Amino acid sequence: MPIHPETLRRFAHIEGVPSMQAFFEDPRYAERRVAFESWPDYEVPDVAVRAAEVPGPHGPVPVRVYGERPGATGRPALVWMHGGAFMMGDLDMPEADWTSREVARRADAVVVSVDYRLCQNGVHYPVPHDDVVAVVRWVRENAADLGVDPEWISVGGASAGANLAAGAALKLRDEDRRPPAHLIFAYGVAHAVLPPLGPELAELMSHVPQVFHFPPEAHGFLNQNYLGGPLSKADGYAFPILADLRGMCSTLVLNAEYDDLRVSGEAFAAALAATGVDVRQVMVRSMMHGYLNLPATLGPTAAALDLIAATVGRPVPVGA
Repeated sequence: MPIHPETLRRFAHIEGVPSMQAFFEDPRYAERRVAFESWPDYEVPDVAVRAAEVPGPHGPVPVRVYGERPGATGRPALVWMHGGAFMMGDLDMPEADWTSREVARRADAVVVSVDYRLCQNGVHYPVPHDDVVAVVRWVRENAADLGVDPEWISVGGASAGANLAAGAALKLRDEDRRPPAHLIFAYGVAHAVLPPLGPELAELMSHVPQVFHFPPEAHGFLNQNYLGGPLSKADGYAFPILADLRGMCSTLVLNAEYDDLRVSGEAFAAALAATGVDVRQVMVRSMMHGYLNLPATLGPTAAALDLIAATVGRPVPVGA
């Protein structure tokens, strides 16, 4: 399927930009960035939102809590992590705020969006991983105050956030003997070194501006920055493809059709299935990496949000 026409229209705003990091951080591109991110016809869902801080091993972790309802009990919850290559992103980006609002409304759930520490200025793994694990444990410990069922808490994220969600799910399985209810792995990276692109995906990526690619050298740099050292340091909590996946919680893997990280999501889904994990893999057609930064007025993004909400809202069988 061709790239979505709304995405194609915006390619003009990134002509001549050397990298996505430059596009989102360099003030020279401020006007173009505003035009690229402008969606005047989209109205974000109006749900209850509050800020909180969660104790963590590296200091307090800021979070935003979406969708609380006074007097409610036993509702599902999702702990959600934005993307940004482990070194960018915040709670205001659409992938964090819009996604949290949409899932809270669609799933009638409480969503806790995590402002984990970014890998800048000497911060490296396991710090962001530890932040995420601390927030999931906090949600469980405070389930009654949040109005949620402590056994109906899912974890999820997009891109680097999907990696962090998977690592947290594995840590909770191993240390707490309580994996989350579900894992949402949206266009995430499970590998320290990406598998090679097949010819079909390579041909699709030829239609995508180079700034949206993750070539081996860029991917390697980002992952080394995350680890704070060579890729040989990676363990299964840092990159889940390296883990023993037996006993993992049910997982929804959402890939993007035009995304060279798709090879990682596909291989992760296959590895989960090989160990008997309940896994569903869906490729979101016409979309590129980062489609949860787009509004729910776009059909493919809305469909992905519906899948996330349906997964979060699905009860866990007794004894699972």
